[in-house]
Amino acid sequence: MSSEESKTVDGELKADEALAFIRQEWESTVLKTLEDYIRIPNASPLFDPKWDENGHLQRAADLLADWVEKQKVPGLTLTKHKDEGRTPLLFMEVEGDRRSTETVLMYGHLDKQPPLTEAWDKDSGLHPYTPVLRDGRLYGRGGADDGYSVFAAVGALQALKRQG
Repeated sequence: MSSEESKTVDGELKADEALAFIRQEWESTVLKTLEDYIRIPNASPLFDPKWDENGHLQRAADLLADWVEKQKVPGLTLTKHKDEGRTPLLFMEVEGDRRSTETVLMYGHLDKQPPLTEAWDKDSGLHPYTPVLRDGRLYGRGGADDGYSVFAAVGALQALKRQG
């Protein structure tokens, strides 16, 4: 599709095109990286007192930052920040255009809740840190509790940028 074909008409989002783009991104880059994210046992510091020592939260931040950088979203700047004794932070900013003075904030977190392994159906092959795609659903800890937030935010930005 040419960039001219993907432009919006009178500023309206072409939802079908945006959805097609996001589905293609899901298959080509998001799913594999989200599965890698699920494999990291990056529990919230409330449930993992050695979170800084074991480095799981940093691994998760590095994985997601690497994915963001590979997307090459026009105008996006990514800052990785880590203060002593604090969890890592990814800050992404995209300058708006002159059509609006509004600010949009999208937030997500990198840590996960405890795995509650006793609640996972072992007989069906499900485990909190083993991603399983079954019947169009992705199972694994963090895949639906904000692990997706970076992908959703960047995917939305990409879809909007493609349509001008």
